[in-house]
Amino acid sequence: MTEVSSLTGRLLVAAPALADPNFDRAVVLLLDHDEEGSLGVVLNRPTPVGVADILLSWAGLAGEPGVVFQGGPVSLDSALGVAVIPGEEGPLGWRRVHGAIGLVDLEAPPELLAPALGSLRIFAGYAGWGPGQLEAELSEGAWYVVESEPGDVSSPRPEGLWRAVLRRQRSKLAMVATYPDDPSLN
Repeated sequence: MTEVSSLTGRLLVAAPALADPNFDRAVVLLLDHDEEGSLGVVLNRPTPVGVADILLSWAGLAGEPGVVFQGGPVSLDSALGVAVIPGEEGPLGWRRVHGAIGLVDLEAPPELLAPALGSLRIFAGYAGWGPGQLEAELSEGAWYVVESEPGDVSSPRPEGLWRAVLRRQRSKLAMVATYPDDPSLN
């Protein structure tokens, strides 16, 4: 079996040529990546559904915009909470994924986490890859792998996250941020 170097906590930024409409200009935070597969959430797909409409008790803690994000095409009827909690120790009901970013147990009482939360996003569904599937997509050039920053989870302008993440790269990737939405119009 091929050894898989973990990409947990990093971002997958969709290459402009990625043909899957589920991931057009997507920025995916990888929450888990190992030899058994990968799981992440798309950070830049807000929906019109308010957090209060599905998880009223968490609505007051969700960052702006206070909507549910479509985390990916898998299990859209399930919810995941991703939160940034500064400091070394996180509260009960939160599991560190990478740095200050972690998963929230949405079954836990919100008041247990409220004092520690830096930001919170709620995602409907997730993006998932089976063993070796993501590695194959990476070798085909479908994704750019870059470091995440805690602010990516709570970007106040999620629709501009794809360009913003690419623009901050200190490589030729920064130029990809200028790629037109429809290159046929050039």
